[in-house]
Amino acid sequence: MKINISKQQFKFYIQVTLGYLLFWLVVDSANEPGSFWPRFFNNTWLVIYLAVVNFIFFEYTLSFLRRKRPAISKTLWWLLVVFGLLALFSFGLYAWRFFGIQLHIYTALIQFESVEKGTGHIVPHGLLSVFFFGLFKYRYNHQQLKLSAQQLRLEKREAELNYLRSQTNPHFLFNTLNNIYALARDKSDLAPESILRLSRMLRFMLYETGGDFIAIEHEVRIVGEYLELEKLRYDDSLRVNFNYDIEDMKQAIPPLLLVPLVENAFKHGVSETRDNPSADIHLSVNQRQLVFLVKNSTEESTGEPVVREHIGLSNLRRQLELQYTDYSLNVHQGLAQFTATLKINLASHV
Repeated sequence: MKINISKQQFKFYIQVTLGYLLFWLVVDSANEPGSFWPRFFNNTWLVIYLAVVNFIFFEYTLSFLRRKRPAISKTLWWLLVVFGLLALFSFGLYAWRFFGIQLHIYTALIQFESVEKGTGHIVPHGLLSVFFFGLFKYRYNHQQLKLSAQQLRLEKREAELNYLRSQTNPHFLFNTLNNIYALARDKSDLAPESILRLSRMLRFMLYETGGDFIAIEHEVRIVGEYLELEKLRYDDSLRVNFNYDIEDMKQAIPPLLLVPLVENAFKHGVSETRDNPSADIHLSVNQRQLVFLVKNSTEESTGEPVVREHIGLSNLRRQLELQYTDYSLNVHQGLAQFTATLKINLASHV
């Protein structure tokens, strides 16, 4: 039988063993106030044996019975296990006691007339250890299951976030390339500049957004670069206003959290506005409260305004749900204006 024990298991069994030893020292001190040190060494010697037997039972015997299907009936197997435990906690423990006496480690404070009486006296000590170790082993396993489930949830959350971000980047790149294609098709002199700006953004997205957080100043910079890139597509009729009020530019936020709202404003609003296209964007971060307001023009509707959430907004909602507990994302479609308001308590990051 190959024995493998992790540091965590080793620490657990050491703690339970010390707890069991302390329990018996308290019991013995209450019943027999004198002769503390002989009882201390006696109990220590017995508890060492009990700890090893319980470790083998809980870590290997029970695991074997769960994994393997014995050739004989399960009831008979359990009877054999119970018989084996009784033997270990009676004759085995008594033999261990005798071995300690021969080594002058164990002091025989009680003399028994026969082996049967000796084993009968000592067997409750051994059987109680099964319940003691079993109780703490159950709690330990329950805690480990909770930790494993929590780890799985974290891994699932991280995998989903990575998937959502992997959607955001190609979606953003596809829309930007479409803009550059429009400039190139018209043989615009602005096409080279737009490619240069795109390369800067791609470099930033490749090297700066791989972690869980970036400084908010980098997010502001990428929003500014995107706005400059969009301006190249329009003549002087486009009005863009971007301002911000941030008390600490080094505050951390998830990368590319704000870009989807700006991208949505241009792709599904400004680009479809024939007269006086505009975008008003305001960002404020004070006392860990982020407010991002994006207003953009839309083609005037003749009927009841209908809010349509495209992939960028639905993707952003899910990212917010996975990363924050205190946030809101509200959108409103007016007759000729679309408004998106994002509020996040940055301290509520999970």
